[in-house]
Amino acid sequence: MSEAPRLFSPGSWGEARRIADVLRKETIGGALLLAGTLVALIWANSPWSGGYDTLVGFTVGPSALHLDLSLGTWAADGLLAIFFFVAGLELKREFVAGDLRDPRRAAVPVAAAAGGVIVPAVFYTLVNLGGAVQGWAIPTATDIAFALAVLAVVGRSLPTALRTFLLTLAVVDDLLAIVIIAVFYTAHLSVLPLLAALVPLALFTVLVQRRVRSWWLLLPLAFAAWALVHASGVHATVAGVLLGFAVPVLRSERAGGPEAGPGLAEHFEHQFRPISAGIAVPVFAFMSAGVAIGGVEGLTSALSDPIAIGIMVGLVVGKPIGILLATWLTARFTRATIDSGLSWIDIAGLAVLGGIGFTVSLLIGELAFGAGERDDHVKVAVLLGSLVAAMLASVVLRARNRVYRRIREAEQVDRDGDDIPDIYQRRDLRA
Repeated sequence: MSEAPRLFSPGSWGEARRIADVLRKETIGGALLLAGTLVALIWANSPWSGGYDTLVGFTVGPSALHLDLSLGTWAADGLLAIFFFVAGLELKREFVAGDLRDPRRAAVPVAAAAGGVIVPAVFYTLVNLGGAVQGWAIPTATDIAFALAVLAVVGRSLPTALRTFLLTLAVVDDLLAIVIIAVFYTAHLSVLPLLAALVPLALFTVLVQRRVRSWWLLLPLAFAAWALVHASGVHATVAGVLLGFAVPVLRSERAGGPEAGPGLAEHFEHQFRPISAGIAVPVFAFMSAGVAIGGVEGLTSALSDPIAIGIMVGLVVGKPIGILLATWLTARFTRATIDSGLSWIDIAGLAVLGGIGFTVSLLIGELAFGAGERDDHVKVAVLLGSLVAAMLASVVLRARNRVYRRIREAEQVDRDGDDIPDIYQRRDLRA
């Protein structure tokens, strides 16, 4: 009889090192994301707010290719394609060569991500029945950079397995988000450009499968695929995910096979993640988060809108319930057990942290409602809902962090050989 799977068990050593590197880059990205958001909010609510609107609306690009877009659109459609390219690389690597190639390991974050999409969408829809239901997907996405930044500040002593789970959940969450964008937020579809996009995408795939790394060959093909997907009416970020999926994860046999070291996907991820976390996402935040709140009156007006209420309920209540319920159901029906040393309160804190929705939430809000008062209400709700989720998660995780810090100190005393505490007392510390 096979051993029952364990939830949140530590991964392999190689995977743990890679995850640690990802966490460092995303944490820095979270700080830059916060800085971009604050600058945008301050500028948009200052006497010089007209300059911010002029900058975001400034048009640049070749009109012959129908790419004469505003800087705000370039940020949403262009820079976020880099973000989703990295997400595609990460997701493929996890399921091909990472710890999630084991279906029993993959089941938990996949189920949690699905629950974290379905439940907040239901909550939003219930609040907006008979109204603006097209915004149902806004509270479904977890912002990995913000969430990891919060975790880095309040949870330095938390087990690595929790960090790995949050990262994997957010990556699967991003994949679900891009599917939602492609299927539900494509206003019109031009078949010819979409079919034409298959040509540069196929050439890109052939080259990367042959392990070609030359940017002067790959970058024009990637841009062509992106531009044609953009022209088709499908959101251009979908091209980023498809290009990421095309990159091989494992080394070829001629290059030594899987045991010879990182493959091309990890190489590209290492190159593009700093660009995504340090430039693409913070610039998008700066271009998208600048909403003129209008003082207490304006804030009250925004928060009384059912759209804003649905978003906040979805992020603060729906996300944690969905993630936690899906995780519990996975444990209940697969006979899996939580890894020794962890508690369900840890997972609850992580589920609340999953309610930080920003980058993709703002993107879906723009797609659902376009520019105008409704979109401003979306921005206010996403910002405030994410802030509330971050504060609530910080309370829970900071308390758990103190518990795990005491455990580490007790284990250090064990190693030093002084006043060895009883093992059962150390176990009680986790409760």
